[in-house]
Amino acid sequence: MYKAQILALACAAFLAGAACTGPAAAAAAQAAPRAEVIHWWTSGGESAAIKELAQAYRAAGGVWVDSAIAGGDQSRAVTINRIVGGNPPTAAQFNTSRQFFDVIEQGMLNNVDEIARAQNWDKLLPEPVVNVIKVDGHYYAVPLNIHMQAWIWYSKAAFQKAGIAKEPATVGEFFAALDKLKAAGIVPLAHGGQAWQETILFTAMLSNLGGKDLYLKVLRDRDQRAIASPAFRNVLLAYKRLQTYVDPRSPGRNWNDATAMVISGRAGMQVMGDWAKGEFMAAKQVAGQQFGCIAGLAPNSPYLIQGDVFVFPKTANAGAVQAQKLLASVVSAPATQLAFSRLKGSIPVRSDVDASRADLCAQKGIAIMKDRTRHLGVSEVYLTPDQNGAMQDVLTAYWNTGMTVDKAQKSIAAALQD
Repeated sequence: MYKAQILALACAAFLAGAACTGPAAAAAAQAAPRAEVIHWWTSGGESAAIKELAQAYRAAGGVWVDSAIAGGDQSRAVTINRIVGGNPPTAAQFNTSRQFFDVIEQGMLNNVDEIARAQNWDKLLPEPVVNVIKVDGHYYAVPLNIHMQAWIWYSKAAFQKAGIAKEPATVGEFFAALDKLKAAGIVPLAHGGQAWQETILFTAMLSNLGGKDLYLKVLRDRDQRAIASPAFRNVLLAYKRLQTYVDPRSPGRNWNDATAMVISGRAGMQVMGDWAKGEFMAAKQVAGQQFGCIAGLAPNSPYLIQGDVFVFPKTANAGAVQAQKLLASVVSAPATQLAFSRLKGSIPVRSDVDASRADLCAQKGIAIMKDRTRHLGVSEVYLTPDQNGAMQDVLTAYWNTGMTVDKAQKSIAAALQD
């Protein structure tokens, strides 16, 4: 044992990435906390961001084992199957939502109360985040960042070609800009025709047109009168109107391919979470120069908080527990969160970061987050996976078929009944 420790110390450079071979390398690797991390960050911007986390973990003395699985649904399914099957990863990505509540209820996750207390998460983190990572008084996930899913991204070149001199600041101006882009022969709205992307368009209209009160009455309270109201009907009509601005090839398109349309100027705008910003950055575009970003279409538009977390499956392996603790500490550090978010397109979940190092769009988001009255969760924060899935089925059917607004309204009411 003593010999192995000496060999490991002699090969400390190995952990920092320097060349090291032979028995010393083997001893060092065995002594280092080894973390297998399952995630679905596979696009250009996402891949660059996850490398920041991996490098930070290695710099802290750990060994990072990357398990990337394309697609959130597929990645989560693999994680859960491995946990149930007794072969859990060290950590796994989930969204800041109720996606992992069933795993908590089955007692399959380690809590992270120790680091939550040390960093005072009760006061440091936004309420919509705390409400989904803290269950029965215990924290079960480490939040990495904050995404806002209803950002509007636009091509400066496309706006110039269409004669749009000012970025939209109201829902009316937003539709007027779409009309101008269409008249100029530019695809007005880049969209990937997938159910989750259509839900984003719906929540963008609900938050910007319906406002905070209607948003909460529909999604949090599932208030049947609010769902049946003329105001909610108008939201559904505005949502369906967006369908007239997308191109015929949108069905099945990935979100990052839609973003590429805006990057190239083939499309004018995209409504998508701020993970899209990572694609602009990967294409060497600069916020405020080649592209613009709009957080809301009213001065007090809700900021729909989403994000990514790591959960840590229960294990009897002491080495795995050590790796989990090290990883939790590394990814919750302010410097790591800032470096990750700068490439991921998000903003750090911590409020004590140096905003001056962030880009223009991130600075907008950080400034908005200081106003807690604008904090709202995404639909997955308020709805169970079954409720959210049922609503999403209605929304995508309404988007893609001749379903009437009256039927859509009644179907959503049925989907969200307690």
